[in-house]
Amino acid sequence: MITVHHLNNSRSQRILWLLEELGLEYDIKYYERDPKTLLAPVSLRQVHPLGKSPVITDGTLTLAESGAIIEYLVEQYGEGRFAPPPGTPERSRYTYWLHYAEGSAMPPLLLKLVFDRIEQQPLPFFVKPIARLITSRTKKAFITPQITQHLNYLESELEKTLWFAGNEFTAADIQMSFPIEAAVVRGGLNASRPRLMEFCDRIHSRPAYKRALERGGTYQLMS
Repeated sequence: MITVHHLNNSRSQRILWLLEELGLEYDIKYYERDPKTLLAPVSLRQVHPLGKSPVITDGTLTLAESGAIIEYLVEQYGEGRFAPPPGTPERSRYTYWLHYAEGSAMPPLLLKLVFDRIEQQPLPFFVKPIARLITSRTKKAFITPQITQHLNYLESELEKTLWFAGNEFTAADIQMSFPIEAAVVRGGLNASRPRLMEFCDRIHSRPAYKRALERGGTYQLMS
């Protein structure tokens, strides 16, 4: 039996969604973020040394990293579903988006989250103006332009095909869902990029996505 070590409001929501798309039975072990630090609890380190989510166990296998988990589940249980055939142009795009989601799309969004929190933290009055000046200039000069560049790129890619790997829904779309939902919440993604917003609407309407939300609990990235 597959067990998903599921952290609230995290990338592990994608894994629940994929398992629902695959129609597999699975268990969930729930973990809650620290309300002050928003970090995962130390208990996750008992499953994987880094103490981060997602992590799955499947028999004797323990596997972390969203992309690796998605590849494993599709190869092991997909029976040809949710991945284009090997050797096709669509398969190359599929592999690219599996890696792009975390390797390229997420870093500027994470920086935005960190710098936003620095601005919101209570600081001594003599430090606060300096800290806010530094964070504001960094976001304006580097972080926001990077996010804009990525969103423009993604919008243009969805002009070519309905889904990221082609005209068929694949697990690459599941992998790409998290940075796109994060961009809606904190990256400025809105109706000015209609194809990305339509992508959000399409994934949110999938029955398996809705079932994963029911099992996973509150997922504030989509709110």
